[in-house]
Amino acid sequence: MRALIPLVLTSIMLLSPMSAMAAVQDAVLAGGCFWCLEHDLEDVEGVISAESGYSGGHVENPTYQQVSGEKSGHQEVVRVRFDADKISYATLLQHYWRNIDPLDGQGQFCDRGDSYRPVIFTAGEQQATAAQASSASAASELGVSKSKIKVQIRDAVQFWPAEDYHQNYANNNELRYRYYRFSCGRDRRLDAVWGERARSGASWVAPLTP
Repeated sequence: MRALIPLVLTSIMLLSPMSAMAAVQDAVLAGGCFWCLEHDLEDVEGVISAESGYSGGHVENPTYQQVSGEKSGHQEVVRVRFDADKISYATLLQHYWRNIDPLDGQGQFCDRGDSYRPVIFTAGEQQATAAQASSASAASELGVSKSKIKVQIRDAVQFWPAEDYHQNYANNNELRYRYYRFSCGRDRRLDAVWGERARSGASWVAPLTP
């Protein structure tokens, strides 16, 4: 028995890093300007990092000019890396919904065009099921039919990181970011759609009701 103890301890030590790696997952989400969505999700408890980028299109290594010029088919997205032991994918989606206008499929807020449309890119069946459920919950909570929810749910494809100057833009360019966000009317629209549960409200993290 004593001879087995070192083997058991070694096995535990080897498995622990694998378990930790399994708990780290990615969510790729489009919700208008990636500066804003990155800023709104990066400090959620359980989130490890949030990175602005592009996904969904047909151009490899796209540039901001190609994406914003609607020449690549990509959306501006944020890749959210999170610890699934601390926050579930479903709960992360609750935060996502409260930071977008799910009734607008032509863009988001002042930013118009397909590159700004809201999309949930799902990796695997579990994420797809959770995304569909969260969409139905959002419709129920807003008191609208499911057809009014304009957030697309698509299979995840290649994520392309955005240029360095887009990363952590809100913190690196605070005054410019605050002016952009205000002038774009993002928080005003979120308040109109979600009321006190919006990002700018005191109870914006309250769970969606089924």
